[in-house]
This record gives sequence, structure tokens and C-alpha cells, in this order.
Amino acid sequence: MPIIDCHVHLNYYSNIQKTKRIPSLKDRLIELLETMSNNKIDYSLILTSYKFDSERPSTSQIIDILKNKDYKLGIVAGFTIDNHNDEDFRKCRDWLKDGLIKGIKLYCGYEYYYPYDKKYQRIYDLCIEYKVPVMLHTGDTFSPTSKVRFAHPLNIDDIAVDNPELIIIMCHIGNPWLLDCQEILYKNKNVYADISGLVIGNFTLYAQRYYSYKIKEILSYLEMPHRLLYGSDWPISNMKSYIKFVDKLKLTKQSHDLLLFKNSSNVFRL
Repeated sequence: MPIIDCHVHLNYYSNIQKTKRIPSLKDRLIELLETMSNNKIDYSLILTSYKFDSERPSTSQIIDILKNKDYKLGIVAGFTIDNHNDEDFRKCRDWLKDGLIKGIKLYCGYEYYYPYDKKYQRIYDLCIEYKVPVMLHTGDTFSPTSKVRFAHPLNIDDIAVDNPELIIIMCHIGNPWLLDCQEILYKNKNVYADISGLVIGNFTLYAQRYYSYKIKEILSYLEMPHRLLYGSDWPISNMKSYIKFVDKLKLTKQSHDLLLFKNSSNVFRL
């Protein structure tokens, strides 16, 4: 069965990737492709950031570097209220129309707006129009300046109810509010969640045991077919360690295939 990693980045994280210089975007792309190959990942979705600078490439930059290449990679465009404008929104529409992006990512918590803020509605309408998912950051944040009340998974219920045709993906299964994420998944059939970014670096034995129990608890609560997606959050999380974590879950074949391939393939129409 193929493996789709629905959540990777080409960002450089200076606090964990401590090198003497910031690697070029080309170098980061090569590292991603090599890491995918070493871990038998068949396809990955690159999520662009809530801002762009020397460490965080823009969606346009990633589209350009992937152009006319036969990489098994897709793009999900990051969009914010504070760091993007009407022209950026028009670009997102054009990219969706041309099939250059597979969805849009919102960064609630990194910017101080709840996901049900009316300013986001045009993004939801756009995703509905082009039948692509919107990915939302939920749970703890990588930045200490973020405000996690905006990223609580219970906030997702409002947009799921108000936009029943919208495909929603809660990133990071709302960690640490896993029970709340579990309820949102159970209640709203248009909501999915990825399991990315549960650890920085490698899974420790404790983290392996803790998150294994929690994910199995979520799966036991949900009706089949479940709506969890595999994602690693590479390079924040180690891809090899993540694959080993999933292997040790010892899922049924149906759950395993849904998690690693089928759910991502369906929602991103790969």
C-alpha cells in the first residue's frame, strides 16, 4: 500500500535545524525528496507558511521550483488575514483553477483569529467551490508568541456546522486536546484530522506509548471508515520515527490503509 504524507514543510527551523547557514530552497527540496525515498513515502503535500521570509518560502516560490518536474509532491497554500491581501487571495483562486495547489492552510493561533471569524469565510467558500480541503492548525503551536485559545479544536465545530459542504482537516489532532478533537470528528462527518507534529524530532518510548493509546482511543470512538490522515510535520518531526510510530500502532488493515493512503487520496483527489 502506498504512503501519503499530507503534512510536510520546506521551511528552515533555526531553533532545531542548527546549521552554519540557511540552506537554499533547492537544498531543502533535495533533502525532502531523499527523506521520502529513504522512508518509502510515495507522495507528500508541502504546506506553505503563515508568512514568508528567508526561512519560509512563499507558495509562489514552491510552485516555481516544482514547475515542470515529475516530483510526487503537491502544495497546500498557507493563507492568513494579517499577512496576505486581496491579491494573494486572487492568486489562490488562480492556482486552484490551474490545479497548482491541492488545498489551503489556515494558521489560527499563529494569528489571533478564531477559525469562525467572518474574515475567513471567503477561503471556505473558495475551497467549497473548487472541492478542496481547508487545513486548520489546531492545538499547541511551535511558536511561543502564538495564542492557543484560537487553535482549540472545539472552534472547528462552528465552521463544520455552518459549512456542511466544506472538507475540513484539523492538523495535529488538536494535541493536547485529543478528546475534544475526537468529539468533533465523531459529530461532524465533513471533518478529518491529521496526526502530524505530535513530537519534535523523534518519538521517545513514553511518547510512543502515550500517543499510541490516544490514537487507538480516537479510532475506537469513531465509526468506520475513520477520518484520520497520516502526516509527519517534517522537518520538525523525524519522518523515519513517525513511520515506526505508525507501524507500532498495529492497526487493522482497513484502518492502516485509510490512515496512510486512502483518506488523503480521497480528500485531496490525488
